[in-house]
Amino acid sequence: MVKAVVFDLDDTLISEKEYIKSGYCHIAMIIESRFDVDKNQIYSDLMQLFNKSSRNVFNRLFDRYSISYSKAMILDLVNEYRSHYPEIVFFDDVIPCLNELKRLGIKTGIITDGYAIAQRQKLKAIQAEKFFDEIIMTDELGRDYWKPHPKAFEVIKEKFDVNFDEMIYVGDNPEKDFYIGSICPINTVRISRGDTVYCKMEYFKNAKEHYSIDNLYELIRILSCYRKVTGGKI
Repeated sequence: MVKAVVFDLDDTLISEKEYIKSGYCHIAMIIESRFDVDKNQIYSDLMQLFNKSSRNVFNRLFDRYSISYSKAMILDLVNEYRSHYPEIVFFDDVIPCLNELKRLGIKTGIITDGYAIAQRQKLKAIQAEKFFDEIIMTDELGRDYWKPHPKAFEVIKEKFDVNFDEMIYVGDNPEKDFYIGSICPINTVRISRGDTVYCKMEYFKNAKEHYSIDNLYELIRILSCYRKVTGGKI
């Protein structure tokens, strides 16, 4: 009997690439104001550099433009990126799915990794508190408790007052989202939304998902299968 469905955030409920684009637009405007260079070209260069490698993008940008920089300048841009208010929205299938889960009386939550300041801004932008019963940012528990550590799942289990086998977890990242299903009786679901940021990561300890879907409408289908197996119960 399913009593709670918990979701990852990035590339599960929202597009991480759209968040990155939003952040780089913000950074491009800052760099334009400070160095008198065209923001559109800066944005294009940032995306090009990121697509080659996500490491040290701001350093490499300054190198490309022969702009002298310090560690403090880079850290300032990183903070600006993480703290900016992003232009992002839910994927189209999210609200219909949440409405159906609510209709079925199933509690909903989010467990998300990432720096708290950035994740908080994302959650504000999509007004997540209006739609979810519980939200856990693992960074607020401590960096050691980012997924695949089970701590956040233990916390949300207690908050929802459910058993692990009454929970479903939906995520996208093989490196961190599905290991929980190998150590706790949580059914895990991998959603594949195309060429996402972490779609090619390796499975952590080869722990794979129990179900695979391409959209959240298919999650409702899985729940319907549960109802048939349990004689009408969810």
